[in-house]
Amino acid sequence: MVLSNITHFSPMFYLSGFPGLEAIEHWIFIPFFLMYLVAISGNCLILIIIKTSPRLHTPMYYLLSLLALTDLGLSVSTLPTMVGIFWFNYHGIYFGACQIQMFCIHSFSFMESAVLLVMSFDRFVAICHPLRYSSIITVQRVMRAGLCVILRGPVALIPIVLLLKDFPYCGPLVLSHSFCLHQEVIHLACVDTTFNNLYGLSLVVFTVMLDLVLIALSYGFILYTVAGLASQEEQIRAFQTCTSHLCAVLVFFVPMMGLSLVHRFGKHAPPAVHLLMANIYLFVPPMLNPVIYSIKTKEIRKAIIRFLGFRKVNSESWG
Repeated sequence: MVLSNITHFSPMFYLSGFPGLEAIEHWIFIPFFLMYLVAISGNCLILIIIKTSPRLHTPMYYLLSLLALTDLGLSVSTLPTMVGIFWFNYHGIYFGACQIQMFCIHSFSFMESAVLLVMSFDRFVAICHPLRYSSIITVQRVMRAGLCVILRGPVALIPIVLLLKDFPYCGPLVLSHSFCLHQEVIHLACVDTTFNNLYGLSLVVFTVMLDLVLIALSYGFILYTVAGLASQEEQIRAFQTCTSHLCAVLVFFVPMMGLSLVHRFGKHAPPAVHLLMANIYLFVPPMLNPVIYSIKTKEIRKAIIRFLGFRKVNSESWG
């Protein structure tokens, strides 16, 4: 039900799904279901592998497990409304549920950005200061960094998410996606939302964008160090330890930047473009990250093979 009057308390929003394609929404959900299946099962498998393999109980793989947790949380955050829309044709969502969903989506997005930053520092120390790695990157420090990663996003988001409850909403309360995002809900408010807009922009700049700058800086130092190695074989071997993380960075930040550009400069672009970029941003990284690490990280590959029951691992063929 789409509300068109001014609503002050617990409004119900209408999630669009894919406008004009309602007749085939069940079929549209099939690729999304497959992405959910790969993301949830893949990240759960990564967590189980790291949990059950003592040789993987190192700072690097603890950070990988934190990345898998954030990807799992991001996938689960969008699952209820996607299932409601595409399987049960239910497009309504009460404000309280919408508030919780947007808080979870943005929190896990900020967490993932922070995890990738910490992982880039881990790779920087491993390549640029290998003799000091074990003294700098300790389990205790990784746990403290993980706690900061977990708390940073939710704590920073609390003010703008709570303020949404005090705003009156008017006009057709229609959201263009299959899930709730702060930047969409705020446009439906009937009052001045300057604080939320400026706070949200500052939050993105000083968290996600700053993370990206620091990651790029880390890789600048890594490339400088790798370029100074004696032989090309050593250079390739050193940089190969970063390929999984670099792929994860690209998979997360490229769709995010694309979505930001579309929201900023593509106001007249077809709605399908906005829907496509938002879905890529939220669904592709959780799906691809476990695949990337399973393929590119030899220790994870071997652990998965052992876990699945294949005892004989030909180290030459895998690596």
